[in-house]
Amino acid sequence: MVVGEVSSPVDLMVVGGGPGGYSAALHAARLGRSVTLVERAELGGTCLNVGCIPSKALIEVADAHSLGVRVRSWGLDAKSSVDMASVRCHLNEMVVNLTDGVQGLLANAGVSVTVGHARFTRPGRVSVERDDVLEFLDYQDAIVATGSRPIVLPEVPTDGKTVVDSADLLFADTLPDRLVLVGGGYVGVELGCAFAKLGSEVTIVEVANQVLPSFDGRTSRQVARGLRDLGIGLCLGHRAVGVDADGLIIQNSNGDQLVLPADRVCIVAGRQPNSDTVAIERAGAIVDPNGFVRVDTSRRANEHLYAIGDLTLGPALAHKATAEAEVAADAACGRPATFNPAAIPLIVFGDPQVLSVGIDPDAAENAGLKPSVARFPLSASGRAHTQGRTEGTVTVVADEEGTVIGVQAVGAHVAELAGEATLAVETAATVEDLAGTIHAHPTLGESLMEAALGIAGRPIHSR
Repeated sequence: MVVGEVSSPVDLMVVGGGPGGYSAALHAARLGRSVTLVERAELGGTCLNVGCIPSKALIEVADAHSLGVRVRSWGLDAKSSVDMASVRCHLNEMVVNLTDGVQGLLANAGVSVTVGHARFTRPGRVSVERDDVLEFLDYQDAIVATGSRPIVLPEVPTDGKTVVDSADLLFADTLPDRLVLVGGGYVGVELGCAFAKLGSEVTIVEVANQVLPSFDGRTSRQVARGLRDLGIGLCLGHRAVGVDADGLIIQNSNGDQLVLPADRVCIVAGRQPNSDTVAIERAGAIVDPNGFVRVDTSRRANEHLYAIGDLTLGPALAHKATAEAEVAADAACGRPATFNPAAIPLIVFGDPQVLSVGIDPDAAENAGLKPSVARFPLSASGRAHTQGRTEGTVTVVADEEGTVIGVQAVGAHVAELAGEATLAVETAATVEDLAGTIHAHPTLGESLMEAALGIAGRPIHSR
């Protein structure tokens, strides 16, 4: 049934129910707005359903499975087997619990949730299509948080069986014997580590000459060493150009080709904004050639229109979207609001883990700064020794005045340092602030203090 251009009025409309969208809806509702959220699929978006949450849960499964090898020298004999069908059920149960929680939060806040595919038809109006029903909503203000989708490689189209995307790989009932991941960014590294620990023979193909191309060279080299220690093959400086019955065809910059045997190929070559799926330009937004929506510091794309999350420039991360959500909701409610973070933490849940906040040493030097840099080796950390994982370093970068401008870390469990590291950069803490703060012992957090003490010229556990 098609309802003509008879529209229903809504006060504040949110398009997209991922971390950015539902956070914006909750905040606007708290500020007294009558909020309607439109989501075409499942609440929670990519993050809760097929991204952050299930992938990190799978990583925990893989870590638990591989624990036996690591603790053998501790006097423990632990063995396990992998049942991927049961693992999939575990991931599904976790996703359902969390998405049900989001649904409950929205209901308690009085947010009206409409299921359907929203498209802008003009400024102030959207069409919402579900099944064979089409209705129109006229909004006073709209916040668009439709996220992003995996980049498709025309040379290697996905078929959901042999060539898959990350969601297909995460929820598969079987473990591939030979897995090739096309893309050496954070998703490729995380999935590569997980499946190598679960028992797959893994190869990562990356067109750049290093894994994690957006990170500094030292971090990339440390991660590559860890990947090779897990038995993961690295084909750097190669791109995927086709697939045949034997596996994935790759090619280097000289045009030389080879075939990587694989019974499953997973495309994790990046993401693209979903600005086109909602025709946001019809509402007056300006969209660049890469699909990003141009916004001001309050995330305003046009009068009464805001865009957040993966639709805007910057890392495609749930915590960025959540932070932008509050800014956009405030602005839509007439409150002063600006999105201008000093740093957005970047984390890779590989083995080793990676943390990067603010400016790394390479970027500081390229910017003409004269940074002070101190690295604390985790081999000098008591806590790292108790965990049996002493590889890696924690780095603190300070400017000429001693202000902390960056923190980088590579090693087991270093993602847990993200909060303190980001707070230090965001609040322009000094090296003395970090060095003079009493940190609990034994914890990995002491590593930040130790690196700061190194810059201050009075190291304790390092030279």
